[in-house]
Amino acid sequence: MLPGLSLALTGMGLSISIEAGFWKWNGTSTWEWILMGTVGLIIFNTGLSLFGEAVIRASKEKKN
Repeated sequence: MLPGLSLALTGMGLSISIEAGFWKWNGTSTWEWILMGTVGLIIFNTGLSLFGEAVIRASKEKKN
């Protein structure tokens, strides 16, 4: 379950960050696209961290 969730979060965070970039160039107010991009990056990094945790857990289970 953890690998799937982590990849979903990574993809969602990346999509939100890209959307924030479109908002920037479409003239959305500065604070809105910065906030959206920051939220996207937080979600993206959370997904990467959880994926790393899933890899660590899988390697520990494989050793046993």
